[in-house]
Amino acid sequence: MAIIEITTLEQRGVEVFSTLTEAQLRMELEPRKGLFIAESPKVIRVALDAGWEPTALLCEQRHIEGDARDIIERAGDIPVYTGSRELLAQLTGYTLTRGVLCAMRRKPAPLLEDVVRNARRIVVIEAVTDTTNIGAIFRSAAALGIDAVVLTRDSCDPLNRRAVRVSMGSVFLVPWTWLDGPVNASLQQLGFKTAAMALSDNSIPLDDPQLGQEPRLAIIMGTEGDGLPQRTISEADYTVRIPMAHGVDSLNVAAAAAVAFWQLRK
Repeated sequence: MAIIEITTLEQRGVEVFSTLTEAQLRMELEPRKGLFIAESPKVIRVALDAGWEPTALLCEQRHIEGDARDIIERAGDIPVYTGSRELLAQLTGYTLTRGVLCAMRRKPAPLLEDVVRNARRIVVIEAVTDTTNIGAIFRSAAALGIDAVVLTRDSCDPLNRRAVRVSMGSVFLVPWTWLDGPVNASLQQLGFKTAAMALSDNSIPLDDPQLGQEPRLAIIMGTEGDGLPQRTISEADYTVRIPMAHGVDSLNVAAAAAVAFWQLRK
C-alpha cells in the first residue's frame, strides 16, 4: 500500500477517478482490462466481500484512519490517493459520498444459461438507460428475492458509478448478465414463461393466481415513456399490469419493479 498525497489537479495516476469517461472505463474492446468505480465505504465493502478486485483508492484525508481504514487494510498493495474534500471534489467533478472511491477491475460477463440455471424468478431489463432506475431495480431485486437480472445491450451498464451507488452494492449480490438474442425466445428456450409489464387491452392484473403458480417466470421491465416494444409484448406469454387508482396510468419503472417482485416472489 502506498498513500499518495494529491497536490495538483494534474496528479498522475488518478485519471481513473477524474478524466476517464464511463465508456473509457468500461473498455468495450478489451473488457478484461475494464474498470468501474465503487463509491462510499459501505458499497466498497460489499464489492470486496463479493470478490471484486480493487486497483486504486481515492480517499479524503480524514477517512484514512476513519471510515476507510478497514478498506485500506483489506485492499492490499494498491495506491491510495488522498487529499482534502475540496480538492477531491474539484478533481472528480462531484462531492464524494462518504469520502471514498475505489477503482475495481471488471469481470467477464457470464453466460446467460449459467446465470439463470437455478433461477425461479428473474427480471429482464429492456432499454432502461437511467442510472438511478437501474440501481434501484437491482436493490429491489436483491431485497425481494429475484434470482438474477438480465439486461438488453441498450440498457445502462449496472457498473456505472451512479447505478452502483444507488443500488447500495446490490449489483454485486444478484447474478446478472447481458442478453444478446430475442428477449422472449431467449428465456422461453431456457424454460421460463415471460411476463411483459405493460398496459394492454389483454393484460392480466399482477395478482392473477396463474402468475404466482408459474415455476419459472421472467418479469420484463421496459423504459419509461415508450415502455416495452410491441414485439416484446406480443411474444410474451403474459402481459401484466399493476392495478391503479385515481386515474394514474403507470408507476416509475423502479417502483413498478419493486411491486412486481414482491407480488411474484417465490
